[in-house]
Parts: sequence; structure tokens; C-alpha cells
Amino acid sequence: MWAIWRARTAVGMCIISGFAIVKAIAYVPPRFSALLIRAMSDRPEPQPGIDKIAPYQPGRARTSSGGAGVKLSANESPLGPSPKAIEAYRREADRLEVYPDASCRQLRETLAEVHGLEAARIVCGNGSDDLLHLLAQCYLGEGDEAVMNRHGFSVYPIIAHAAGAQMVMAPEQDYRVDVDALLEAVTERTKVLFLANPNNPTGTHLSGTELRRLYAGLRSDVLLVVDSAYAEYVTADDYETGAALVEAAENVVMVRTFSKMGLARLRVGWMYAPARIVDMINRIRGPFNVNGAAQAAAVEAARDAEFTDRLRAYNATWRDWLTAELSGNRMRVLPSQGNFILVLFPDVEGQRAADAFEALMAEGLIVREVGVYGIENGLRISIGREEHMRAVARVLKGLTGND
Repeated sequence: MWAIWRARTAVGMCIISGFAIVKAIAYVPPRFSALLIRAMSDRPEPQPGIDKIAPYQPGRARTSSGGAGVKLSANESPLGPSPKAIEAYRREADRLEVYPDASCRQLRETLAEVHGLEAARIVCGNGSDDLLHLLAQCYLGEGDEAVMNRHGFSVYPIIAHAAGAQMVMAPEQDYRVDVDALLEAVTERTKVLFLANPNNPTGTHLSGTELRRLYAGLRSDVLLVVDSAYAEYVTADDYETGAALVEAAENVVMVRTFSKMGLARLRVGWMYAPARIVDMINRIRGPFNVNGAAQAAAVEAARDAEFTDRLRAYNATWRDWLTAELSGNRMRVLPSQGNFILVLFPDVEGQRAADAFEALMAEGLIVREVGVYGIENGLRISIGREEHMRAVARVLKGLTGND
């Protein structure tokens, strides 16, 4: 009898345990449900939300017929790279078997000398996008929020979502960053605020006074990322890169790039940040994330102040000329501090911008559609060679009837 009782008890315990397991599975907390699904899958599954991210859409590089055309869609340097950078790049051809300097020491020291910064607070990356991804990886996670302006750089949502965070977009005022709206969008879940200044794709900028007001309105635990990718092209007297804020605060970083200065193919970016943030980024970045040829070319590009000044002056001349040529009742050009302009066609939502894009494409002029930024009635046009700027003006003025 004792043996029978023990057997029945064991069976009963198994049944009870089975019910407990089923009940536990039925009440798996939501944050673990994705892990359970992945464990039950017959193939590798990405982290939750990765498959919902819309990939970055670069500007087109070919005409509708597949021809090369004139590429005015990527905000590349209108004068190419510094000749000194080209020579430095060529000299690296005999050293391709050697690993690059993992710390980018010479480049960091050069940037510090040129811009009056501290080399120890500079981190270099494979383009500024590399550094933005690393910042998101360090300071955003599941349940966090990041904040940006409505028509800000489209990479920001990608890196926020990839880190498991949500992106909150603050409204703008007439295609300009609204500091009050950004601050109002900040909640207790906000960990990072991204600001492109000048902004891409609008070209508008935030003054130094407004930048400092934005910083002053943030909690000390919110990281302010000032993306100054177009700083070399700015001619406005009230502009500030954000470097001074970095030196005065523990929650501000400034991100820059060489892509707009003629080294887009080499992918070199850099960041100026407080020491603790530099330490965190260096813990996770790739040890050789900037190749040796890119480092050498960037050193000479940074030193070539004469070329940078010429590039800025050329860009300002043709940026302002094209703005004046296209501004009229049927076209509006936003005031730009970048190496591009944003042209709006407000009379017919979306359709006229599409017509203008096709008319330019028919002439071999490839510009940037900006519907992905939520601007259906606009085209972004990079500043290029004089003959290309005159061709753009001729086509668009003919299309809209502007004199």
C-alpha cells in the first residue's frame, strides 16, 4: 500500500508541476515574450524591432536611364578634396600591409591643434555615423526615448530603434528647430537628444544663443548630441559648433565629419566629448575603425586651412546665387548654412516637386527627393560646379515660369 501511495503522489506532483509550467509560460512578462518566441524559432531571429526599421535611403547616383549624370544629391564637396589630402592618401599605397593606428593619435592631435581642443577628448570614427551608432549603443536601451526635430537627419531614428529605444519627433516652426518644442518633448524616459546644426535636409541653423538655451533646459542625465557635420560651410555670425558647451558640461558631445570636405569615400568622422563619454565609446568601438589611408588624408585635410576657406567661399557664392535665382512666388528656398539648399514647391503638394525632380533628371541633374524626411513638396539640391548650378536654375525657372 505504501508503494502505491508513493506512486500516486509522484504522478500527482508531476501533474501539478506540469500545470505550473503551463501557467508560467502563459504569464510570461511581455519583455521576455520575444525571447521565448526566438527560442521556439527554427532560424536565427534579430533583436525585437530591427526588422521594423526603415533602411537609410541615400540620394540617387544614377539617372532614370542608368547614366551617371551630375550628382547633386549627396552634399559632396563642390571642389573635391584638398590636393594635400590626395597626396597623403597616395603615399599610403606602399604601407597597405600595416595596421592603422588604433587610437588615431596623429589625427586627434591635428584636430586639437587646428580647432583649439583637447586631443584626449577626441574620438575618431568610420564617418560620423559610426560615432552616432556607438553613442546610441552606449546611452540608449529598451524603454528609453530619444528626441529630435521633425525634419532632422534620418539616421537618428535608425540608430535609436536599433538600440531598442523609441524616437520622439518634436514639431518645428517653419522648417526651423523649435527649442521649446524639443524641451517639451523630453520626458522622464528621455536619455538622448539629437540636434543637427545646421540641419539636414533643411539647411536652417540654430544660433549659439538658442543652442545654449536648449542645453540649459535639459536635465543633466540627458545627453545632448550636437551634430555639426556642415560646420565648415557656415557663414552665419551667430553660429556655434558646440565645442564650448562640451568643455563646460558633462552631457554634451559634438560630432563632426570630413565627408562634406571632400573625403566622403574614405569615411572619417570625429567626436569631441567629456572624458567619461570618451572612455565609454572607446570601450566598444572597433580598434581599427578608421583605416590608415583615411587617417593620413584627414590629417592633411584638417591642416589645409587655405583649401577649407576656398571651399567655404565658393559654396557661399553659389549657394546664395542659386537661392536668389530660384526664390519666387512659385518656389521657396529656405535659408541654408550647409552646402545645399532645400527648394519648396508649395502650390501643389508633392506633385510639383515630383515634376521638378523628373525635369532635372531629364537633363542629367540628379537631386535629392526628401519625402523620407516628411517633406513631400521639396527637393534638396547640393551646391556643385558653376555650370551645374546655372543648369539647375534654368530648368526649374522654366518649369515654374519664374523669370
